[in-house]
Amino acid sequence: MRPLKLSWTAQALIALAGLLVLLIVIFTFERPPVRTAQVGYRGVAMEQLQNPRTARLIVARNQVPEALPAADPPTDDADKASAVYENVQVLGDLSNAQFLRLMQSMTEWVVPAAVREAGNGCNYCHNPENLASDEVYTKGVTRRMLQMTRTINADWSNHVAQTGVTCYTCHRGQAVPANVWANNAPNRAGLVGPHALGQNLATPQINYSSLPFDPFTPFLLNDQDIRNLSTTWHPGQNQDDVRISEWTYALMIHMSQGLGVNCTFCHNSRAFGSWEQSPPQRLTAWHGIRMARAINTDYITPLTPVFQANRLGHPENPNPLRVGPNGDPLKVNCATCHQGVNRPLLGAPMLREHPELNMVSRAPLRTSEAMPVNGATRN
Repeated sequence: MRPLKLSWTAQALIALAGLLVLLIVIFTFERPPVRTAQVGYRGVAMEQLQNPRTARLIVARNQVPEALPAADPPTDDADKASAVYENVQVLGDLSNAQFLRLMQSMTEWVVPAAVREAGNGCNYCHNPENLASDEVYTKGVTRRMLQMTRTINADWSNHVAQTGVTCYTCHRGQAVPANVWANNAPNRAGLVGPHALGQNLATPQINYSSLPFDPFTPFLLNDQDIRNLSTTWHPGQNQDDVRISEWTYALMIHMSQGLGVNCTFCHNSRAFGSWEQSPPQRLTAWHGIRMARAINTDYITPLTPVFQANRLGHPENPNPLRVGPNGDPLKVNCATCHQGVNRPLLGAPMLREHPELNMVSRAPLRTSEAMPVNGATRN
């Protein structure tokens, strides 16, 4: 039998295909070396993998702005911000120096660079003609976000420890954090079949899997139990178990991506459900889930009318939208703070550098019932 001879065109196509496969392998698979760190019991593969090349990129993405020089606390009542300025509702116990330091820091943490460079950093929350005025809607929102930050640092140390959080933990120089969520359920009449429960609508939040695309509403807004094991012997009495299990797996995928870890960071693979055989990180995550739920229900959801009235955002920085496609506000999940690492900003001591955030008043706001709306025509 004579050997098959290929034309030059066929040989060129085969060579091109081989080159394409090689490029795919090179650029879509992690090349060695890969480091392995044991995080749990020996012999049960409780370990995390890390590629030094990606580790360098992670470090670069999680640098924090240099903190301003520390400011002294008030020397007397006359030195307090509430005595120096009008209408200071949540930062009144700070000294004038502490107040100005925090205002400058918040401008860098939250106001977009383009707005700051145009000289409008303060105007993002204030009327420059009357700084005491509440007419700019972002000022009222900021008050609530400051109270939220104080609550996280003071009441959720089981999750944030003494590291704490600041506005920068989530915002990273953006008016809207990069990782937020809203109710994205399709608004189509007669929706039936798998889509009715949210399956097969691939989204990046669940790594484009066929699981329900919204595990956040049941767990990070509502108080649904997280489980995938039946609680009774009879399946007929557990009609929601399959759905809850799928929600649970979808949430676990999100947490794995949001923290840049695998399942064994929080679970012992020989007994996923056993708390006795799980590492301490699982309890920390348990508190984090409840912290995210409290943030969404106590601080963000009550601001729904304000965000709906200002859905296009601030006139100085329109878009991204402040609400989702179904009108609910953008809310937090695990990735909002963590952004791909198991310790936000690689554990930078945010609260130690900014103790003023533990002096925020959590008393009711005088303008909370009637926050202003910027331009009715922007709806």
